[in-house]
Amino acid sequence: NFPNLKKMQELKEEFRKIYETSENPTEGMLSISEWLAKSSSVFTKSCQTIRNWFEEIISYFERRTTNGMVEGINNKLKLIKRRGYGFRNFRNFWVRSMLSWHLVC
Repeated sequence: NFPNLKKMQELKEEFRKIYETSENPTEGMLSISEWLAKSSSVFTKSCQTIRNWFEEIISYFERRTTNGMVEGINNKLKLIKRRGYGFRNFRNFWVRSMLSWHLVC
């Protein structure tokens, strides 16, 4: 049913390994470029997204940091907002946000 599934799994693991093994931006850039050449037939949209954000992705290898924590906070705030079905005022939203992080209000 899924002839490319094995290849997709292998390519995904190879991509993850790039982040674990590349020691500098040049090595990371070359590894990702090679990966893109092999993967574009299977991961068309993903490869295009990586190409669009290539510089930002490569900057990871310089600093070894991501914006994952900020993305997590934003996601949690959106969830609080969704669960509140429209708070009557900002204060209620603020209190719920602070309680979610166990902060004293």
